[in-house]
Amino acid sequence: MKLQRKNRLRATALGALAVSGALVLTACGSDDNSSGGASGSGEKSTAASDVKCDDAKGQILAAGSSAQKNAMDIWVKEFQAACAGVEINYQPIGSGGGITKFTQGQVAFAGSDSALKPEEVTASQKICADGGKGINLPMVGGPVAIGFKLDGVDELVLDAPTLAKIFDTKITKWNDKAIADLNPDAKLPDTAIQAFHRSDESGTTQNLNKYLSVAAPDDWKFDASSKSWEAKGGQAASGSAGVASAVKDINGAIGYFELSYAAASDMTTVKIDTGAGAPVEATSENASKAIAAAKVKGTGNDVALELDYATKAEGAYPIILVTYEIACDKGNKAETLPSVKAFLNYAISDEGQKVLTDAHYAPMPAEIAAKVREIVPTLS
Repeated sequence: MKLQRKNRLRATALGALAVSGALVLTACGSDDNSSGGASGSGEKSTAASDVKCDDAKGQILAAGSSAQKNAMDIWVKEFQAACAGVEINYQPIGSGGGITKFTQGQVAFAGSDSALKPEEVTASQKICADGGKGINLPMVGGPVAIGFKLDGVDELVLDAPTLAKIFDTKITKWNDKAIADLNPDAKLPDTAIQAFHRSDESGTTQNLNKYLSVAAPDDWKFDASSKSWEAKGGQAASGSAGVASAVKDINGAIGYFELSYAAASDMTTVKIDTGAGAPVEATSENASKAIAAAKVKGTGNDVALELDYATKAEGAYPIILVTYEIACDKGNKAETLPSVKAFLNYAISDEGQKVLTDAHYAPMPAEIAAKVREIVPTLS
């Protein structure tokens, strides 16, 4: 059963290439960021034929979203293989931590699973010289999977109100009537639910907050814009990897993290009852159907997106996120600007998107990718 599920995950990632509005999904990658087989600056390697190193050199510090950590691993490995003398050091400390480091001038760019708030844009103006400010450049997106471990249960359907009550510890047993009604054929045990959430500020948490606030407003009264966990009870773990690891090891556990963490652990994920004809599984293709209606709400060179968390479209998975790279539109540090531009140019390029496909990724929507490709070279 689990092997079949894993094979389905791989198949849907490849199938998503044909879906309009497909997204980059976070995936399992290597922690090895070392340069290998590097050619000279400005040359191209066979592993990363689309890398244009230009004047990239030295070390780049970046930090933020752990949701995109695995995507970064792949991009960094390919970029450093092509560009000698460049080191990209990305710290997956959470979206909130990354934005803080960015607005304090400690990193060249940040990764965040939510767009900058107005006060964060204001703060960025202090470190972006020449009248510049931080802008949102979407690079990675996909479903926030709800993973669980429950002995004897291989499939589980939940809806937004039930999820809200579970994560707010209003439902504490797996055989609760609300869960049983959604799973009439399952043999649900009288096992205590152990709900895990992020201990760090996280855009993943914020996107789950937004989903529950929209889809279960009577049961989720917490701040939809908060990156911090505000619900009562539950257990905390650091980063998506920490939450996934805890859920994998504990019977009765449930938590939220990007799909790649579930795929890497061969973990079963919850199907969401959205009110459509059938419950929806967390896959790249199903997330693409939900995100296809995203609208650009940013202005100028800012490409912040407005997502539809309340979708009831057939086959559309509603718990979704987009991860942005955040950089100054103007006033970037002269010593890091060439490397930042070269790296981001590669990440959003056709080749940069394609190298992720075999690791459960799919390309960003063509129209969004095209807009970002126009903006990155103008960073100054």
